[in-house]
Amino acid sequence: MNDFVYDPPQSPYLKILYRDNDILVLDKPSGLLSVAGRLDIHKDSLQTRVQRVFPTATVVHRLDMSTSGIMLMALNKESHRNISRQFQDRLISKRYLARVYGKPSSASGSVDLPLICDWINRPKQKVDLEVGKPSLTNWKIVSSTAESSLIELEPVTGRSHQLRVHMQSIGHPILGDKFYAHEDAFNLSDRLDLHAAYIKFIHPSTNEEMEFTIDIEFSA
Repeated sequence: MNDFVYDPPQSPYLKILYRDNDILVLDKPSGLLSVAGRLDIHKDSLQTRVQRVFPTATVVHRLDMSTSGIMLMALNKESHRNISRQFQDRLISKRYLARVYGKPSSASGSVDLPLICDWINRPKQKVDLEVGKPSLTNWKIVSSTAESSLIELEPVTGRSHQLRVHMQSIGHPILGDKFYAHEDAFNLSDRLDLHAAYIKFIHPSTNEEMEFTIDIEFSA
């Protein structure tokens, strides 16, 4: 689980779902960094690929390297400020799909557990009831098999690794999660089965409500 060689997918190299003069909506593959790392071997990222074509593009939010799905970028400073403000004020709706180990005992629920960085084991996060930051995730079952369940996740807050830690905390870690899944759950998928499937926001110039959806079929 701990051996890691960064080998990001090259095809498709860059998948654009939508673009205009202010924003880009992109489909990030699992295994590609959202932004470039400090080492040369970590320079390949969605940000780097986009900026080769759109030099003014800036990142307004991130997905974990192993998470696939929708990412939004700004193409000018005013759009960046506007979208960042929408994220800060929790005006942007996001939903994820995840395949988790086992089947929860109820059809839906919420996880309301505060999170904090696990400094000794960075970049892992952990639940801390005393000093953790408030974190809330709503979830519901989409379908189930004998070994796993497809879950729709709606993060109300946006903490690092929030969905991954919250699912682990209720006994249903996300399949393929090298940080939080136990061995059986990790071995059920060759990737992290977490996908940013939906986003809704207000366009920074037109004030139009915009929605994008990308479905996925996990192998498990």
